[in-house]
Amino acid sequence: MSADPLADPKKNVRLLSLDAYRGLIMVTLAFGGFGIARTASLHLVENPESGIWAFLHYQTTHVQWIGCSYWDLIQPSFMFMVGLSMAYSYVKRQREGHSYRRMLGHAFGRSLILISLGVFLTSGGPLTRWWFTNVLAQIGLGYTLLFLLWGRSVRTQSMIAGGVLVSTWLMFVLYPSAGLDLAKGAPDVGVSPQWAQEHLVDVDPSWQKNANVGHALDGWTLNLMPTRAPFTGEESDQIRKPFVANPGGYQTLNFLPSLVTMLFGLMVGELLRSKRSESEKLKRILIAGVAGLFLGWLLGVTGISPVVKRIWTPSWTLFSTGWCCLILASLYWVIDIKGYRRWTFPLVVVGMNSIAIYGMDMLLKSWVAKSLKIHLGDEIFLVAGPHYEPMLQATLTGLCLWAICWWMYRQKLFVRI
Repeated sequence: MSADPLADPKKNVRLLSLDAYRGLIMVTLAFGGFGIARTASLHLVENPESGIWAFLHYQTTHVQWIGCSYWDLIQPSFMFMVGLSMAYSYVKRQREGHSYRRMLGHAFGRSLILISLGVFLTSGGPLTRWWFTNVLAQIGLGYTLLFLLWGRSVRTQSMIAGGVLVSTWLMFVLYPSAGLDLAKGAPDVGVSPQWAQEHLVDVDPSWQKNANVGHALDGWTLNLMPTRAPFTGEESDQIRKPFVANPGGYQTLNFLPSLVTMLFGLMVGELLRSKRSESEKLKRILIAGVAGLFLGWLLGVTGISPVVKRIWTPSWTLFSTGWCCLILASLYWVIDIKGYRRWTFPLVVVGMNSIAIYGMDMLLKSWVAKSLKIHLGDEIFLVAGPHYEPMLQATLTGLCLWAICWWMYRQKLFVRI
């Protein structure tokens, strides 16, 4: 029996499609989208009618409020794969003789580490502040709850998923103080009148930016956290400022519906571990993907729940999970069923060290770019012209981070939590 936590019990080989999927997302992130968004912006200044550059810019940036781009799928893919991996990893621990209590302790410890990493990597700036909207913190907030659902029946998991999404929907629509004056906006919480009239006109007040129940909860909880002056670590009433709003409209409460994203990943993982045929597994994942897209879209167009990633609406949970299933199904068919595996190596190198490259992406990217200029010349990123400077900088910087992961892969050094 394979000791590999991601081994397919039928083939006794690693589920390479999951590593490739994880690698695809991490390469996209570590390479900064290959600088396409900034390069597209430069081209659109000169040629605003360019459909190609407009499309590329849209797909490599976050949608302002309603909608979905490829860049918006990075975080749900992270969370979906966490659930998928859990289906394998705790079975391995169980087979090694770990008790349920010991595995629960491991899950709880992992939750604390992920939350701490998420806070550490994002809680900075002129005044340090606690943030829990980072993907690692969001995973950590839901990870122990996800473990408690591991090993349950599909029916139980489905009922829990539906209950969480309905409860989240009720929290938003029943919150009495939701919404803002679109004509005036809400500059104090980062919503200008122009932005509000462009992006919130057709949005029910319950789901408007920094004017919903999630924002209200953050206004209460985050102001209980200390704000400290950087470098000195000294707390002072003079430098302490209350939390007003997250500039992007993200909120801590997102962890609740995103738990469902992880739970859907867990359910897909259990399907892949089952004794069903490969064709049956693929068919079920494809059906789930199409159903998720349709249901999420339907909830959005009917006005029941807009598709908004920044506040992880119930419709976004279903819609984004649909895309995750379709991406995984495509990779599973090509890699694990058809056997086309060699091309995945650049992705697998990163996918098997996702925590390491994520940390490097958050902490080292600027330093690597500066070092490249020091050693290769200030003009290194301009060799293809000023319009392509962002693309060349992002690509060369990403390659340096990839090379570190490649070395770690060769040395069999894998960062695990």
